[in-house]
Amino acid sequence: MGSACIRITKYFLFLFNLLFFILGAVILGFGVWILADRSSFISVLQTSSSLQAGAYVFIGVGAVTMLMGFLGCVGAIKEVRCLLGLYFVFLLLILIAQVAAGALFYLNMGELKQEMGNIVTKLIQSYKDNHEDRLQEAWDYVQAQVKCCGWASFHNWSDNVELMNRTNITYPCSCEDKGDEDASLPVRKGFCEAPRGNGTQTGNNLDDWPVYTEGCMEKVQAWLQENVGIILGVCVGVAVIELLGMLLSICLCRHVHSEDYSKVPKY
Repeated sequence: MGSACIRITKYFLFLFNLLFFILGAVILGFGVWILADRSSFISVLQTSSSLQAGAYVFIGVGAVTMLMGFLGCVGAIKEVRCLLGLYFVFLLLILIAQVAAGALFYLNMGELKQEMGNIVTKLIQSYKDNHEDRLQEAWDYVQAQVKCCGWASFHNWSDNVELMNRTNITYPCSCEDKGDEDASLPVRKGFCEAPRGNGTQTGNNLDDWPVYTEGCMEKVQAWLQENVGIILGVCVGVAVIELLGMLLSICLCRHVHSEDYSKVPKY
């Protein structure tokens, strides 16, 4: 009976570590996505030092988690007591680091949102027409897909000197209100000039722009909160598996110890 229980424990530990390895790969993938994405709002935030630090933490934790999952699988199948002991210690350290990083990230969410607003505001102020720039293209994509304009509102674009110096009604192309038009169509970039009317008005008046009036702040923050929730959910899942893995590794390690001593010949 004892041998059967140990065998079940060993294979349960192997399955937990396999899942542990997969979740580690998911966490590492999140970190790489934060640094490498070029088609969503996250690419605008890649200049944020806080986000970059968080991405490197995810990559580090994910890589170590995958390594621990591999060592745990080998230690469980081969019943290597040394690997099982190291596995338990490293799992404990990773769990402590995850809890500390999660608490730090949660407490700094307000600072991240403020930094995010500062980055977008500076981007809008320095936006240039007919200029190839990765950040500008990313922000154009966000405004067109989310159907918003500016950060707090479309009035943020009044801080762009080049745009406001235009003598005709000119507005950001990605802000244009297209109603129910398919958002999957190619995103227009740069500044667009509105058709001339019959009036004699001169100057670039924001109230005459055919654009979305709602700012992107609330929608972008909701998007960020949703993705952060997914990441934290994965981390909680990993933490639960870590606790179960620690319990199973201790049980198996104790069995290997007692089993080794029971095999010593008695004279």
